[in-house]
Amino acid sequence: MTTTDALSSLSTPSLILDEGRMLRNVDRLRQHLDPLGVTIRPHLKTVKSVEAAKRVLTGGNGPATVSTLKEAEVFAAEGVKDILYAVGIAPQKLPRVLALRAMGCDLTVVLDSPEQATAVANASREAGDAIPVLIEIDSDGHRSGLRPDDPAVVSIGRILADGGAALRGVVTHAGESYGAVGAEALADFAERERLAAVTAAGALRAAGLPCPVVSVGSTPTAHFARDLSGATEVRAGVYAFFDLVMAGIGVCTPDDIALSVLTTVIGHQKERGWIMVDAGWMALSRDRGTANQAVDQGYGLVCDIEGRVLDGLVVASANQEHGVIALRPGSSASLPDLAVGTELRILPNHACATAAQFDGYEVIPADPAQPMAYWPRFRGW
Repeated sequence: MTTTDALSSLSTPSLILDEGRMLRNVDRLRQHLDPLGVTIRPHLKTVKSVEAAKRVLTGGNGPATVSTLKEAEVFAAEGVKDILYAVGIAPQKLPRVLALRAMGCDLTVVLDSPEQATAVANASREAGDAIPVLIEIDSDGHRSGLRPDDPAVVSIGRILADGGAALRGVVTHAGESYGAVGAEALADFAERERLAAVTAAGALRAAGLPCPVVSVGSTPTAHFARDLSGATEVRAGVYAFFDLVMAGIGVCTPDDIALSVLTTVIGHQKERGWIMVDAGWMALSRDRGTANQAVDQGYGLVCDIEGRVLDGLVVASANQEHGVIALRPGSSASLPDLAVGTELRILPNHACATAAQFDGYEVIPADPAQPMAYWPRFRGW
């Protein structure tokens, strides 16, 4: 059975993963980072799949980054033992952190306040287990963290080191890099990210505190960093799949996007120039991450069943279970005659959000001699 035949046999909408593209994406980042002397710590929040993680992680088993304790629990059970939980720790979650550590997982937490630090130190003393901590540094005003020159960086470090926790280092994420466009702008963001983390690490060391880990990263900065002196590791997540947001800022091209949603044409509104499909926002997600980019991709870019982009077509709007395909405003292309029953593939704006709508991946294998596979995903926190 050909891949096209196998895809045609699937119910729609279905989540399609091109393993060959994914492996090329993973290899591309490794080749870029290896000469820069850093470890890569992939973020598994995008894949949320044991089978996919085996292909993303170095050696198949880590190190890894996660965004939920559910992810940490699932991957630790599969043998991933070096995990960074990269969301600010809530004190109520510390029993789960300690339980994971008791199972042999070297789980590190992140924080940016004295209150969190005190809670972690107290839990560490009570359990007799020094929970490792990275202090979150704000490198671009995107979200959480302390400015690298904030005296609180050192004072929090002292709470941890003196209170029974294990101060392991600093972590930052240049999330604003998702709004930069082009190699030079992204390289500048990568340097800003690196400098913020290295500066904070220097402050801790100058105060006599340990800082063995200097963790930086986002998919855009990871690909365009030119100098990572002082950093020890880089984190990235969506790079394994890529998406239209990453293509829109120049990190990849649509041909690199490994994820798509298989959908079927279910009708037409010819006088409006609409083609109706059975993938609405419940399949594609409501993410409109390209809306403010130079090219607005609607709810997704339309391809034929073999993954070839159809000129000018986007999912222009989406209801819960209906997608409306139309020509992009300003397009000179002609609306194709797509009969009811025609199967199409939609490239997503945000791979993480689209993947989260499904229970698993229908996998086009990297080896064309192999049949299609199914890789389950998981959800929850």
